[in-house]
Amino acid sequence: MLRPIDNGDRYELLSPTAMRRAAGFLWNRKMMIQMNCRGYAVAQFMQPEPAKYAHAPNLEAKTFMQPEQGYYAHHPGRFFYIKDEETGEFFSAPYEPVRAKVDSFSFVAGKSDIAWTVEHLGLRVQMELGLPVDDVAELWSLRVTDLSGRARRISVYPYFPIGYMSWMNQSGEYRADLGGIVASCVAPYQKVADYFKQKDFKDKTYFLCETPPDAWEVCQEAFEGEGGLHAPSALAQPALAGGDARYETPAAVVQYRVALAAGASRDYRFLFGPALDDDEIRAMREKYLCAEAFAAAKHDYAEYVEGGYGCLSIETPDLELNNFVNHWLPRQVFYHGDVNRLSTDPQTRNYLQDNMGMAFIKPEVARAAFVHALGQQEVSGAMPDGILLYEGAELKYINQVPHTDHCVWLPVCMKVYLDETGDYALLEQKVTGTDGKTLTVAQRMSAAMDWLMKDRDERGLSFIAQGDWCDPMNMVGYKGKGVSGWLTVAAAYAMNLWSDMCAQCGDKAGADKYKAGGAALNAAANQHLWDGRWFARGITDDNVVFGVAADKEGRIYLNPQAWSMLSGAASAGQRATMLDEVEQQLYTPYGVQMFAPPYSKMRDDVGRVTQKHPGSAENGAVYNHAAVFFIYSLYHGGETERAWKLLRQMIPGPDQADYLQRGQLPIFIPNYYRGAWKEYPRTAGRSSQLFNTGTVSWVYRCVIEGLCGLQGDADGLRIVPQLPKEWPGMKAVRRFRGAMFDVNIRRTGGDKVRVWCNGEELPDAHIGNIEPGQRYQL
Repeated sequence: MLRPIDNGDRYELLSPTAMRRAAGFLWNRKMMIQMNCRGYAVAQFMQPEPAKYAHAPNLEAKTFMQPEQGYYAHHPGRFFYIKDEETGEFFSAPYEPVRAKVDSFSFVAGKSDIAWTVEHLGLRVQMELGLPVDDVAELWSLRVTDLSGRARRISVYPYFPIGYMSWMNQSGEYRADLGGIVASCVAPYQKVADYFKQKDFKDKTYFLCETPPDAWEVCQEAFEGEGGLHAPSALAQPALAGGDARYETPAAVVQYRVALAAGASRDYRFLFGPALDDDEIRAMREKYLCAEAFAAAKHDYAEYVEGGYGCLSIETPDLELNNFVNHWLPRQVFYHGDVNRLSTDPQTRNYLQDNMGMAFIKPEVARAAFVHALGQQEVSGAMPDGILLYEGAELKYINQVPHTDHCVWLPVCMKVYLDETGDYALLEQKVTGTDGKTLTVAQRMSAAMDWLMKDRDERGLSFIAQGDWCDPMNMVGYKGKGVSGWLTVAAAYAMNLWSDMCAQCGDKAGADKYKAGGAALNAAANQHLWDGRWFARGITDDNVVFGVAADKEGRIYLNPQAWSMLSGAASAGQRATMLDEVEQQLYTPYGVQMFAPPYSKMRDDVGRVTQKHPGSAENGAVYNHAAVFFIYSLYHGGETERAWKLLRQMIPGPDQADYLQRGQLPIFIPNYYRGAWKEYPRTAGRSSQLFNTGTVSWVYRCVIEGLCGLQGDADGLRIVPQLPKEWPGMKAVRRFRGAMFDVNIRRTGGDKVRVWCNGEELPDAHIGNIEPGQRYQL
C-alpha cells in the first residue's frame, strides 16, 4: 500500500481510499501548495500577505490551515476527466471527483514534485506537479497513453475550479491571444484606504495550455450542470459549449478530442496561477510553457530543495527512521526557516524556533534572523508578539493578542546557534531598535531576561496575560493577575542558559545575576505550583490553581513537567514521580498528549483551548510541539529509552496499521495527532495534516544532539550518543563547522562512552580545534 522508492526520495501510495487525506506539499519563495492523493489542493501565495488564486465558493469558508477538516466540500481540486468517445464511459484522475474504481493507482510524493499514475478503461494517465523557484505558478504535465491494443477516440478534460473570487466583481473567459482561460475579480474592500493597498493585487487567475484546446467552458455551473462534479452534464455533449462567466463562479475547463493509435501517447502541459495583468500572463507563458522550460524549472527547483539538505545522515537498524531523517526532516526544517511559513508577521516564538532549526542547515540565515528579531525589541526589553518581515507589514490576528513567552525563546534558540557555530562574536554585534537606540545583541538578550524577571507577581510567578506558548489559553490572566506555571520554569531555564553564555563571554556579574534569577523562579514554582506528584499549569486571575489532581479535566499538563526538568526546578524525587504520572496519564499509542483528560466544555477561567473538540489541537491532542519539548527534556536528563519511544512515535509507521490510523505519509511531522484515545478511539492518532509546526526544529535537534549525541559547544564537538538498547550500533555522517565527521557507534557492553578520533582515543569524549575542510573518522 505504501512504500519508499528512489532511495527514499519519494513515497508511493497505491490506493486512493486507504489514506484519504494523505498528501504531499511543495513550496517556493513566494507560494506553497499541498496536494492530497485524491486530487484536492490547498494553495496560497504572497502579495505580500497570503492570498489565494483558487478559492472556495465562499471566501471565508476555508483557509489554508484547515486540511484535517477536509477541503473536500468546496472542491478546490486539480482534476482530469477522461471519456471514451465510443462508449461514453468516463473516469477522473487522479481519483476525484468521479471516484471510479480504477485498475491501478499510484500517488508519489517527492521532495521536489508530486505525481500520479492511474490506469483505467485501457488508458494510462500520468500527472505531475512541479513549481518554479521564484515565480507563483503550478506547472502541470499530463500524459495519456493507450494500453488497449487498439485505436481509441477519447476526450481529455482538465478541470481546475477557480471558485468564488469576489462579491464585488468576478468573471472569466477563454483568451485565444493568451492561450488559455483567464478569470478576473476585484478584491473586495470597504475603506477607501484599502483601495490603495489592493489596487496592485494579482486579481487574475490563469490556466494556460501549451496545446490549444478544441473546446472550453468557463462557467462552473454550466459545466457541472445537474450532474455535479461526479458526472458533469457537459461531458454528455460532444463538445464543451465555449461559455464564459459573467459575475458567475468561474472555472478552467478545456477539452481535447484525441485519436490515439494503439500504444500511442499524447503529452500536455499547463500553467495555473495568479497574475496582475495580461502582460504578466504572457511573460509567464513565454518563460515556462514548453517542454524545455518545464525540464529546466524542474531541475532548478530540485536544486533549490536540495539546498536545505541538512547536517546529518544516519544509518541505523530502523530503515524508515533513516529515510525520514536523511530526506524529509531537514526538508521540513528548511521550509520553515527559508520562507518563514509564508507569513509577513510570524509569531516571535515561531520565528525564533524555526531559525533555531536553520542553525543546523544554514546558520547564516539563523544569525540574520536573530539580529532582525532583536531589532524589533520593545524599550521595556519585551519582545513583540510577531516579527515584521517586510516594510508595511502589520501584526495580525494572534499577534494582536498579548502573550508573555516570547523572550524565553531568545537564549533557548541562541544556544543552538552558538553551539553549532561557536560564533560568540554575534553577541557583540550592535543592533539598533525601533526606538533608534543601539545596543549589542548581548545587551538586548539581558534586557529580555530582565523583563522576564520583572513580569512576575508577588509570589515570583510569571504573568500569562492572554496566553503563553499555548495561544488559546487566553482567559487565565486577562484580568492581569493570572500566572503561568510553564512560563515560570521556562523562564528559569532561559535564565540558566543565558547565565552560561554570559560566563562563556567572561561576564561574571551577568552569569551570577541570571543564575540567581533562575533559582528564584524555580523556588517560586516549587513553593506555589508543586501539587504532590507534578507541577500545576498555572493559577487563574481568581487565584484558582489548575492542572492539578483535583481537576476532573485538564488534570495534568505536559509542558510544566518537561521544562521543570530542563530548568532544574524538579528534584530527582520529583522527576521520578512526574515521569511515572506522565506515562500513566498522557501516553498513547501515537505519542504523549499535551494534557489529559481533555476538556469537554468551555472553562471560563482557562479559555478557548477548552472549546476545541476533545483530543484535537491543543485540547488534549498529541500536540507534537509540546511532545518534543518533553522528548528533549528526556534526552537532556539521560532518559534514553523513554525519549526514543516517544521520538519514534512522532513519525508515522512503520507498520501499515499505524499508517492507516494516522492517514499520513511519513514525509513530514504534523502539528498534532488526535488524542483522547480512551474517549474517542476511532479517531485517535489521526493526523492534522498540517506541516507548519515548531516541532521539527526540535526533532532535528533531538536526533542530532540526543540520539546521535553529536552536540557542539563553544570549543568543539561533544560525543555522548544515546542509542536505544536494542540497537547494536549505528553510523552517521555529521557536518559541523566546515568539517565532516564519519561516525561509527558500536555497543560493546561497557558502562561508559569511549571515543576514538582518527584512531586516537579522546579521554573526555570531546573534539576541539576542528579544522574546516577536514574529514574526521570518529
